[in-house]
Amino acid sequence: MSISEKKQAWQATVEKSMAKAPERRSSFKTSSDNDLERCYAPQFDYPGYNENLGFPGQFPFTRGVQPTMYRGRFWTMRQYAGFGNAAESNERYKYLLSAGQTGLSIAFDLPTQMGYDSDASMSRGEVGKVGVAIDSLADMEVLFDGIPLDKVSTSMTINSTASILLAMYIAVAEKQGVSPDKISGTIQNDILKEYMARGTYIYPPKESMRIITDIFAYCKDNVPKWNTISISGYHIREAGSSAVQEVAFTLADGIAYVEAAVKAGLDVDEFAPRLAFFFNAHNNLLEEVAKFRAARRMWGRIMRERFKAKDPKSQMLRFHTQTAGCTLTAQQPDNNIMRVTLQALAAVLGGTQSLHTNSRDEALALPTEESVRIALRTQQVIAYESGVADSIDPLAGSFLVESLTDQIEQQAMAYIEKIDSLGGAVEAISRGFQQKEIQDSAYAYQRSIEKDETIIVGVNKFTVEEGAPQGLLKVTDEVEVKQKQALAAMKAKRDSAQVEKTLKALEEAAKGTGNLMPFILDAVKSYATLGEIANVMRGVFGVHRETVVL
Repeated sequence: MSISEKKQAWQATVEKSMAKAPERRSSFKTSSDNDLERCYAPQFDYPGYNENLGFPGQFPFTRGVQPTMYRGRFWTMRQYAGFGNAAESNERYKYLLSAGQTGLSIAFDLPTQMGYDSDASMSRGEVGKVGVAIDSLADMEVLFDGIPLDKVSTSMTINSTASILLAMYIAVAEKQGVSPDKISGTIQNDILKEYMARGTYIYPPKESMRIITDIFAYCKDNVPKWNTISISGYHIREAGSSAVQEVAFTLADGIAYVEAAVKAGLDVDEFAPRLAFFFNAHNNLLEEVAKFRAARRMWGRIMRERFKAKDPKSQMLRFHTQTAGCTLTAQQPDNNIMRVTLQALAAVLGGTQSLHTNSRDEALALPTEESVRIALRTQQVIAYESGVADSIDPLAGSFLVESLTDQIEQQAMAYIEKIDSLGGAVEAISRGFQQKEIQDSAYAYQRSIEKDETIIVGVNKFTVEEGAPQGLLKVTDEVEVKQKQALAAMKAKRDSAQVEKTLKALEEAAKGTGNLMPFILDAVKSYATLGEIANVMRGVFGVHRETVVL
């Protein structure tokens, strides 16, 4: 089929899509009143175009996963937020929604991420510092007070305790009168990248993979609009990987999750449409655009060819993007606004489905409301003023971008083949393969900065004398005191016998092979704490010890 014939066939898909969701405007024009086509394609012979690029919403999805992309609606604008206690974070979420944010993105404190209650000795000094403290359903009720969960999409950056936080979210929705089949959102739930790049793991890999596949199975039947995992390259890149390694190690993790789910008895087309991904947007704009396009094409081929997925939705790589925290500098922090703008532009040109833009002061502290507003406005200016969202995949056909897309795909596939030869992502992580590759990449990057081969404006060039930063947001130790008091009061009011009953039932289920989610949900509804639930599973599953790589 010729390119023009392929385009005509694609138009039928577009019309079908627009019947359900019309485009934002009847026509799109430049400032000079020139018409912009929905999607541009070559008017000449372009070898491999149909196989390698195609059209948006069609395999191999290089040019986007929806047939109208941002002409239909913009990406979801999320601002990752959470600090102190649930009441403080609730105020921030309501502020962001009033400022035009279109989805919530929840940051949890380290104790919550690691499965400890605020009154645990391991939590001392960390309660509410890098995210919101959640000890029980009572906190979750406050966190979403006045926020209708059938009207917003919520992303929760949580991994080891993802099953518990998802259960709490379901329980809050039910208390609002919203059934589980009406809520939508994402849990990160990506434990493999924790082992290789971040460290907030609890249980060993085998048991962690069981919990993840239990979530897949439970949500397929009960929470169908929920994205059950956000397979994350973000933290791999933050740990120092290259763009190629970010794609390779993320998709290798995705392969491992699909294999585990299939092995657990799930049909690939039953769960794969709810898989989502999470990528970093770094400074090299054109490489980042190519990275996103290559990842989409690779995943489409992996799902169709390796896993024989038949549903096109199973073959689509849908992803959230966050701008690169590791590129933000404490020196001349206003420069971070420009960095974030370039990174956000790369994400949009690369076809992201949702986006978080970091704030200028995040290298120094949690962001202030003013900084968050600037970060959100950055997305809104790109969406409404730049014109880059008015035509789909506008950099397609660039010799440089297409060459980079091909190179990233080839190099990332070579990594995946190496990981396969080691026995897959889990086995490769246990040997420290990905960890060492990331460490070597991070070291090489740091050396290039120290030798002035890589210039960081305001750090190793164009420096100025600066005073101490002013007006930073700090979480005080009073938050920990109040959180512990609230936790003690909740425990005094709850039905302790019912808590004990649900925790015992969870323990017996963990010793067996059945799905754990119904038991976790029962425990959550009894107001068992996050730490109590995690400790039951620690007792059955044990804890993971890090593989040391030298």
